[in-house]
Amino acid sequence: MRAVHSYAMGRWVAPGAEARDIESANTGEIIARAGGAHLDMAEMRGYAVSRGGPALRKLGFHDRARMLKAVALYLKEHRELLYDLSFDTGATAKDHLIDVDGGISTMLVYASKGRREMPDGHIYLDGGPEMLGRSGQFQGQHICTPRQGVAVHINAYNFPVWGMLEKLAPTWLAGMPAIVKPATSTCYVAEACVRLIQDSGLIPDGALQLIVGGVGDLFDHLTGQDVVTFTGSAATGLTLRSHPALLRNAVPFTAEQDSLNASILGLDVVPTAPEFDLFIEEVVREMTVKAGQKCTAIRRIMVPEALIDPIQSSLVTALQDITVGDSRQKHTQMGALVSGAQKQDVLSAAEQIGTEAERVCGDVDAYSDVPGSFLPPMLFRCDAPNSAEIIHETEAFGPVSTLIPYQNAEHAAHLMNRGKGALVASVITHDGAFARDITLAAAAFHGRLYFNNRDSMDEATGHGAPLPHMVHGGPGRAGGGEELGGIRAVLHYMQRTAVQGSPDILRKVIGTYVKGARTNTAKPHPFTRSFNDLEVGDTLITPPRAVTLDDIETFAHFTGDTFYAHMDDTAAAANPFFPGRVAHGYLLLSFAAGLFVHPEPGPVLANTGLDNLRFMAPVSPGDSIFVHLTVKAKTRRTDDYGEVRWHVAIYNHDEIQVAQYDLLTMNEY
Repeated sequence: MRAVHSYAMGRWVAPGAEARDIESANTGEIIARAGGAHLDMAEMRGYAVSRGGPALRKLGFHDRARMLKAVALYLKEHRELLYDLSFDTGATAKDHLIDVDGGISTMLVYASKGRREMPDGHIYLDGGPEMLGRSGQFQGQHICTPRQGVAVHINAYNFPVWGMLEKLAPTWLAGMPAIVKPATSTCYVAEACVRLIQDSGLIPDGALQLIVGGVGDLFDHLTGQDVVTFTGSAATGLTLRSHPALLRNAVPFTAEQDSLNASILGLDVVPTAPEFDLFIEEVVREMTVKAGQKCTAIRRIMVPEALIDPIQSSLVTALQDITVGDSRQKHTQMGALVSGAQKQDVLSAAEQIGTEAERVCGDVDAYSDVPGSFLPPMLFRCDAPNSAEIIHETEAFGPVSTLIPYQNAEHAAHLMNRGKGALVASVITHDGAFARDITLAAAAFHGRLYFNNRDSMDEATGHGAPLPHMVHGGPGRAGGGEELGGIRAVLHYMQRTAVQGSPDILRKVIGTYVKGARTNTAKPHPFTRSFNDLEVGDTLITPPRAVTLDDIETFAHFTGDTFYAHMDDTAAAANPFFPGRVAHGYLLLSFAAGLFVHPEPGPVLANTGLDNLRFMAPVSPGDSIFVHLTVKAKTRRTDDYGEVRWHVAIYNHDEIQVAQYDLLTMNEY
């Protein structure tokens, strides 16, 4: 018997006298007790806010990203422990790859994105500066900084590891501490994961706490600086989001709820096409992985009317070949539902679906006397989807799906949308026009549209796989929230603020050069100084260089770029953008580099690219140009070198800016 502990204010708290029994999904035997402990929710929040929050905010984005990577790698080393515990949830070895390995991989993705896409500092810039005054001496900049409360994560039972880590990763990267409340039926796996994280010693004190059991009066102590996320049923989501304290204090609330996700076979597909077999494979996988206990599982299978019989035959054959049994057995392809209670919920929902649809696969009676929470894959068929209601409203959160015929793309989209908001819909088609029609008609009702066919099938990750790079969530019934989506998820835990002031003030606040701010031109050539010696605002103003007609013609013939604007004065003058023959834009970039590059070996190791290139005014033969080269930002990359972002502004002899771009170099410390 395992006693599942909470982790509050730096100590483990044993379950109380009113703890709940937890059963093994495979045998039905009681394997753990959890909950019932007295936890002071106000103190837990205070501990997170006073200890975890300041410690995380002291770290920059890149420091937090390195922390995420270290935690993920530590969990990877100890994942066998999580595998072993997860078997009792009904999860098979393949299911572990989604939950345990998927959660670890998500943390690694956020660690990478934090280093590559966020600054090496404490303020995230949302967009560029806005000119608010005529002369440029009053500007604005949107910034994002971490909220100074706690993120409360209320997670579902089906993914006790991934569901926790996919929320912790962006939370910690943003700089917020977290209080995690897992579903009780699988909380022993979440507790083991939290123990590993705490034992690693890699996170600050107060960055993570765990509530096993109910949240008590926690919501009463939350403020507008806190965040609540929820994964679970629509009914529970409604109860939580309407809590008076959350409404009164405008506490941000993000929900990812159940949804009646659909998969559509395109009108272009015939039984001999590779898309036909792909469709069968996708549907069978989504019905049986985690015994169908996935918020992204396929609940409605929509196929052209002419193909419903062959599709049904193929699905029934494939589903009957699925081996259902103890998840620890290697030959098992689908394990048990998480508990006896969940099995009864699925049977009840399936009975309702059966009033509108015929069950064509799944002998439920064969599992009535089997120990554990086993059910077979159940396939229903509804030939009258237009008049049906229950199949578009009731979700059996298990290995249950309904086969539905449709007439055309408009009809398919209409049936999809009757689910009133879904996390994902998949469309198996090789017809781009059909894909576009579905997108225009149904995208507004879905958080993700997954298209797959013969071209992408070898690389596609599957209908039901939320990836950290893409948003996970959906409108309406699906909760109306978003998770993941790369850095978008990090911003859920940060406050967007509009900062206004002079260029000098903005530069000091955001740590990045702002056009119009004072510059320092008195120091030696910037290419002769190390990364550490450079300061934001350091500027080199080059001497001028004339641009001759011979330069233009030489460049044109050498590169092969003989575009008429550079070679034909009459044709160029007829162009509304040019006064006559003009210099190539890339000639100007080359001349600019020649003006500011220091030729001798030094701390500049490599030019790694340029961003945001703009040509703003033409340069004619006889004009001269000069360059302002300014240190715009600095980012540490490794122990040996860092990235310098330079703002390059090219002017002509009349001091009219003709081009600008950001140059990136790698510099030694």
